[in-house]
Amino acid sequence: MHIKEGWIGRFYEDFEIGDIYSHPLGRTVTKTDNIYMTLLTQNTNPIHFDSYYSEQTEFGQPLVDSTFTIALVTGQSVSDLSQNAMANLGWDEVRLPNPVFEGDTIYSYSEVLEKRESKSRPNVGIVKVKTSGYNQKGDVVITFKRTFMIYKKDHAPKEKNTLLEKVLEKENSR
Repeated sequence: MHIKEGWIGRFYEDFEIGDIYSHPLGRTVTKTDNIYMTLLTQNTNPIHFDSYYSEQTEFGQPLVDSTFTIALVTGQSVSDLSQNAMANLGWDEVRLPNPVFEGDTIYSYSEVLEKRESKSRPNVGIVKVKTSGYNQKGDVVITFKRTFMIYKKDHAPKEKNTLLEKVLEKENSR
């Protein structure tokens, strides 16, 4: 039996300036997501968790904590961009042009802006992307630039699924 690897993400060599990656998963934001993130981050602004207070604002409902939005959209991009990253180096120019509300479904895509060899580490390159998140209406709700160090193909840590091999060996011996 031949084991075929699943998608293991891109490496430095796979990135080309100008490429756009449509990230495959959307995610509907729930009231629980918003309250949980607000509590986790100790954000005390009632616009995120007090429905009565929020109804009195121009939005008329709770706003989703923006730190949830950046975390969600970053997470949506990992399988396409940084599955093989050694480290994130920074998020820049974060913009939130439209609010996110509980019940919105967020999708995202990224464009490769720059790539270069690392000057200090020959096993990685540095990639800069612009990522945009948008809702079910097509309104952009977040944009940011992210820079990360990513392994070159021949230098990435090797993952080996030894547990799967043991399971298959056991199954084949029956």
